Amino acid sequence: MLLSLPLWKVNKNTDEARRQKSIGLIGALKIKGVPFLLIGFFAYCAAEATTMYWASTYFVEVKKISAEEAANLASLFYIGLTVGRFISGFITEKLGDRKMIPIGTCILTCGIVFLLLPVSSYVFAIAAFLVIGLGCAPIYPCIIHSTPNQFGAENSGAIIGIQMASAYIGTTVIPPLFGLIGSAIGFTIMPVYLLIFVILMITMTELTFHITKKSNIRNN
Repeated sequence: MLLSLPLWKVNKNTDEARRQKSIGLIGALKIKGVPFLLIGFFAYCAAEATTMYWASTYFVEVKKISAEEAANLASLFYIGLTVGRFISGFITEKLGDRKMIPIGTCILTCGIVFLLLPVSSYVFAIAAFLVIGLGCAPIYPCIIHSTPNQFGAENSGAIIGIQMASAYIGTTVIPPLFGLIGSAIGFTIMPVYLLIFVILMITMTELTFHITKKSNIRNN
């Protein structure tokens, strides 16, 4: 840290110039593609948080195992997420954010399909949450990391700020909503609930990439 102090002085003027060009909240929302990106990020965080908070309840209510064992099995999602983040950090260097998001989505969808299988055994559910975690791993960091390339480094600060706001809305509102729905009609609805948000997420992120690609081509 001490050795890096001179770098702050070198980059001071650049940072000040970027702050002066900051577009702010309203300006960020007016950029083409940003609203779709926010919806996509909201949907991803909603699906991830719902899985985190309700996996153990799914094991108890649907697979009829003890709460203690369910809590242990639910940790497989975190294991999949952690291992996936570690691995995807190396793969993303070669494939890039644009490819990693659909790849993660395909793996995530496979995990959800495992939950949809009409079997009473919880073995498939164990595999499902592990695979869901692996699929989730690259999506969050790749969406954030791709923002400067899509919208320009000068706009990325404002856009990432509102991305975080959309993430907090997704993680705060959607999991409790699932709790209400699950209590009313049964927690077997979980894979369908997750699939809705995954489809929304990949649709919105792909639309964002399409819009920004056309815009960048036009500007060049």
